[in-house]
Amino acid sequence: MAMFVIEGGKKLKGDIIPQGAKNEALQIISACLLTDKEVVVHNIPNILDVNNLIALLMELGVKVRKLDDSSYSFTADDINLDFAYSKSFLEKTSKLRGSVLILGPLLGRFGRAIIAKPGGDKIGRRRLDTHFEGFIKLGAHFEFDSKQEIYSIQADRLKGTYMLLDEASVTGTANIIMAAVLAEGVTTIYNAACEPYIQQLCKMLVRMGATISGIGSNLLTIVGAERLDGTTHEMLPDMIEVGSFIGMAAMTESEIRIKNACVKELGIIPDAFRKLGIRIDQEGDDLFIPSQDHYEIESFIDGSIMTIADAPWPGLTPDLLSVFLVAATQAKGSVLIHQKMFESRLFFVDNLINMGAQIILCDPHRATVIGLDKMTRLRASNMVSPDIRAGIAMLIAAMSADGVSKIANIDQIDRGYQQIDLRLNAIGASISRVE
Repeated sequence: MAMFVIEGGKKLKGDIIPQGAKNEALQIISACLLTDKEVVVHNIPNILDVNNLIALLMELGVKVRKLDDSSYSFTADDINLDFAYSKSFLEKTSKLRGSVLILGPLLGRFGRAIIAKPGGDKIGRRRLDTHFEGFIKLGAHFEFDSKQEIYSIQADRLKGTYMLLDEASVTGTANIIMAAVLAEGVTTIYNAACEPYIQQLCKMLVRMGATISGIGSNLLTIVGAERLDGTTHEMLPDMIEVGSFIGMAAMTESEIRIKNACVKELGIIPDAFRKLGIRIDQEGDDLFIPSQDHYEIESFIDGSIMTIADAPWPGLTPDLLSVFLVAATQAKGSVLIHQKMFESRLFFVDNLINMGAQIILCDPHRATVIGLDKMTRLRASNMVSPDIRAGIAMLIAAMSADGVSKIANIDQIDRGYQQIDLRLNAIGASISRVE
């Protein structure tokens, strides 16, 4: 198993281009199953989760051509549904969280789908109720084999209906949309997730012939189509990677320009970092973060402690809270980090405490960070990455620390960040990948 060896204390300087969005890629690639026509997708990130999903689709019979480093052609005109019920397929889906997103397209187009309980990050419960309750409301029959942990869903013909989602689940919304676009009649989804990646999925499906109104809101209306055509789609830059680079620049006192960040799709992410005192200048569609040897956390207007909390879009994405937490360790002041969605995502803070950070883990969802104001630098440590986002936070901490740190289980980081060591080394980092 590979690990990163990081020599801390290196200042970065230069331009970096964010990869294509991981979470969008998983939705868009799955949506290629909805048509037998060619779909071309640009700006696909070269990361483990995406590559594993592409490999899974190829085994299902999707014809995949790599057009260049980040562009692929997908044609799903000869799907092997027998493989979709095989032991090999179930084993592969159990190891890939993103495989849940093929349920909606397979159900909508072929009337049946099966999947093993998906794997992924170890960050607490990640229930799938919203997905299956949506399918059931569309007229599907659902079964769960609790012994083998296998979910199956089938329907002779899905029929449009009104539904109020119990949570604004991003993957749940995407899955239901992909099933509903080929359902008979009109489907109304209230409390739908409305992240930019959901908007991108909807816009792509409209170009393929779907009828969807309310894009960008939490109320979607979908008129089912008989069939969908092919299209060409370009993915957004990854907002999580953009945020990771902002936190990294602040912690390492680096001067970084994030090129082509698609700033209008970042929501409140830049302003949330500014609440930590981090300076961010927008120059066209670039974000420039100057070198800062000091940044101070704001207080609320009444003087109470700043709280950074996740919320459904257009609130702050939970995937960045680990980066906010680590960036706060070297700020002046205190902040409460409130991770509402996942009860295990903050447990990685023990590693930061071992490095000298002052953090009080209040409960599984909340941590109070007392910033060191860079008066005391973090010290090097040996760590193990439990998930993608904790892994990048550990990497940021190690890059800012005194001495040489090691991070094991970096497959978790590779799942979400494309060649992160090579790209950071190109602008001044010292990260070695060793077995």
